[in-house]
Amino acid sequence: EFEIEDADTTGGDLDDINKHSSIITHLLSQVRLGMDLTKVVLPTFILERRSLLEMYADFFAHPDLFVDVVNYSNPRDRMVAVVRWYLSAFHAGRKGSVAKKPYNPILGEMFRCFWVLPECETSRTEKCQKDGPVPWASEDDVAFIAEQVSHHPPISAFYAESFTKKISFNAHIWTKSKFLGLSVGVENIGQGCVSVVPYDEDYVLTFPNGYGRSILTVPWIEIGGKTNITCAKSGYQAALQFHCRPFYGGKKHRVTCDVMSPDKKSFLTVTGEWNGQMYAKYADKEVNLLFSSTFYRLWQGVTESLKEDDVESATASKHKLEERQRAEARHRKEKGVAWETKLFHEVGENWVYDSSLLKRQAKHNARKMK
Repeated sequence: EFEIEDADTTGGDLDDINKHSSIITHLLSQVRLGMDLTKVVLPTFILERRSLLEMYADFFAHPDLFVDVVNYSNPRDRMVAVVRWYLSAFHAGRKGSVAKKPYNPILGEMFRCFWVLPECETSRTEKCQKDGPVPWASEDDVAFIAEQVSHHPPISAFYAESFTKKISFNAHIWTKSKFLGLSVGVENIGQGCVSVVPYDEDYVLTFPNGYGRSILTVPWIEIGGKTNITCAKSGYQAALQFHCRPFYGGKKHRVTCDVMSPDKKSFLTVTGEWNGQMYAKYADKEVNLLFSSTFYRLWQGVTESLKEDDVESATASKHKLEERQRAEARHRKEKGVAWETKLFHEVGENWVYDSSLLKRQAKHNARKMK
């Protein structure tokens, strides 16, 4: 599958593409429309600097959203939480503008990692699950392991769990690549399953396809196709559509989703961009922000450029953020959506923190009096 390199190497990637354009042209002369690209050897300069197994770990780039599923007592809310986590998984690692291809894993290759949950940063237990996927990880962490289990077809299997929260994810994927003329299409075959142990629920889901567009110039990534999430026990399900950009006009990276109750009636629709902001609209409520990838490390590009004394790049990154903010404001205006603050709310002429010491102390005293 094609992947995008981090933003701090984009400039070098563009230089490489320009430098080796004759190699790309020679490569394209060897392929034909519809051809399976499994045996085509790609030049090393267009390779992502990591294995496909590591790329799959990006599904848990927001581990707090993954474990949040178990926090809801209502099956409807748990389905919405699964949808939120699933949609949060696709932007991670796709911050640059140049499509790249990760290394094809070697049969038997493995990759392990873990994430410390934000809520456990100051209270993380040192106890480990020695027989868990990452034996040196804390029981409070989200641990991930992947293995290349087959060469023909090239199947990757991966698993993640939070022992403390009692939630896990098991999946397998294999890809089929085809040459489409000015694009390369990657079909993702397989499925994943979120197991919510406290409620004995399984959420089975599928994966969208990937496309490397504009391969004769500067290739970029696009996700397309229909996917679904179903919970057999509760009867809730979600139908998702990742939209490819129309040939003329239209926005990139659009995604829509209908979340349905057991009677197959939609009670929630999601619209937005999988690498930006996505909005949720309940049938009986106003539009709310479901997820925003822009909340995470907004100023990373500016900061890294300033560390390197690259004022020009820092200015460009800053300008990009400002343009994004203006575009989001236009989007909210078009949709009639007001911005909602998360941690502070206006009281009179002041902005007051929602969980101030005084408020927490008042709640504590109220509990003691009961």
